Amino acid sequence: MTETIRIADLPDFDITEYLEDDQAIAEYLTVVLEENDAALLAAALGDISRARGMTDIAKASGLSREALYKALRPNTQPRFDTVNRVCQALGVKLVAQPLVR
Repeated sequence: MTETIRIADLPDFDITEYLEDDQAIAEYLTVVLEENDAALLAAALGDISRARGMTDIAKASGLSREALYKALRPNTQPRFDTVNRVCQALGVKLVAQPLVR
């Protein structure tokens, strides 16, 4: 007999568990950037910062932990300066490529 599994009983998915190395982080950011969604980018940077340690990223970026949490929560649109500082603290860079038409 098949056991019924309730959705409420499933564990929550946490992307931070899969962001174990620079390659995984770069691939995640690449996919997110393809969506052209500033709020999604902010949330992804928040995910990566949590995976790396929010306190460490806050120190390296020169932002307070509170400011970092606020700027990188879902559905926000952080300033480019904030995105740039967080990317530098994470050791990643955003790269421009021509659109494929």
